[in-house]
Amino acid sequence: MIAFLFPGQGSQKVGMGQALAKAFPEARATFEEADAAFQDGDGPGGPSLQTLCFEGPEDQLTLTEHTQPAILTMSIAAARVLASHGIQPDLVAGHSLGEYSANVAAGTFGFADAVRVVHRRGRYMQEAVPVGQGAMAAILGLDAIAPCPTGTASCM
Repeated sequence: MIAFLFPGQGSQKVGMGQALAKAFPEARATFEEADAAFQDGDGPGGPSLQTLCFEGPEDQLTLTEHTQPAILTMSIAAARVLASHGIQPDLVAGHSLGEYSANVAAGTFGFADAVRVVHRRGRYMQEAVPVGQGAMAAILGLDAIAPCPTGTASCM
């Protein structure tokens, strides 16, 4: 049994997909298809998704409205290359944004539509929390600070 697990936001990196697109026509075609759909969402003269992935700049790639379609595109490019070599998943899953890639890989959502949807999704998320505002924190070691209400040594 083969399963594909697609990543969520945070796995982006300038240069991602460039070697894959150079080596495999399926990947190259995926990036070109994504560019056409991405331009639909940004209008003429907007950034090229392929350029953002391959060359950056990083501060533009990491904008949520760019990151999300970029990760989707990279994921589907890899899945299409694998498919061209006879490797098909029996199961697909995704973490957060990766759910869109999983749906495209499963054939339940068209790729170009998914690019437009995650572009908008990223834009709306970015508008809700502008760049430079907001924060995230993790709290570690709570079981060492206070006893578990059940009286056991650990709540985990």
